[in-house]
Amino acid sequence: MSTVLITGANRGIGLEFVKQYARDGWKVHACCRNPDKASELNTVQGDVFIHALDVTDHAAIVSLASDLAEPIDILVVNAGVGGRGEGDFGDYNYDVWKSVLDVNVYGSVATAEAFAPHVKNAKGKIAFISSKMGSIGDASGGAIAYRTSKTALNMAGKVVAAALAGEGVAVSIFHPGWVETDMGGPNALIKPDESVKGLRALIDQSPVTPSPRLLAYDGAEIPW
Repeated sequence: MSTVLITGANRGIGLEFVKQYARDGWKVHACCRNPDKASELNTVQGDVFIHALDVTDHAAIVSLASDLAEPIDILVVNAGVGGRGEGDFGDYNYDVWKSVLDVNVYGSVATAEAFAPHVKNAKGKIAFISSKMGSIGDASGGAIAYRTSKTALNMAGKVVAAALAGEGVAVSIFHPGWVETDMGGPNALIKPDESVKGLRALIDQSPVTPSPRLLAYDGAEIPW
């Protein structure tokens, strides 16, 4: 049986990853901050194990990695937050900005670092869920906290890829599309199942390389 670990698994894209992998017979480790409040996640049928995990608590990440002494075929680094309340230029809320970086960058890298040995054991794959809003080549105004966090995550993902390529681990970085989730809102262009179906196909095909590209869920390349 193949094994996947997913962070931010209680809603949106993360929850859809759990549903699809569980439906296809995978062993799924689903991580979220408050499992007791994750009502929909708790109803997913299959070989699903739910873990309490706040990715800003790096000691908790290391502890969970120690407890899960098994190979992981795919690590989906998905947990992330937006920048609600960040303000506009001239009135930025730097506390909000720091909190976004803490989750989207430091939490993501800490997760990859802690579980890298598990993925190495499986000669598996790590997928960072980023955003084209982090693309400097595709930038527009607003959302500075979220945008800069995803730009930093893109760079961090490439650094992790270079570090792990020699170990046979494929590291990939993805834009999931504008998805109809709590973060994406009701006007988003695609449904979570379409996004995750595309992302899973790309993860399966992701090569071992020290220099991955930023790809959309449909395979389109996005400039850095």
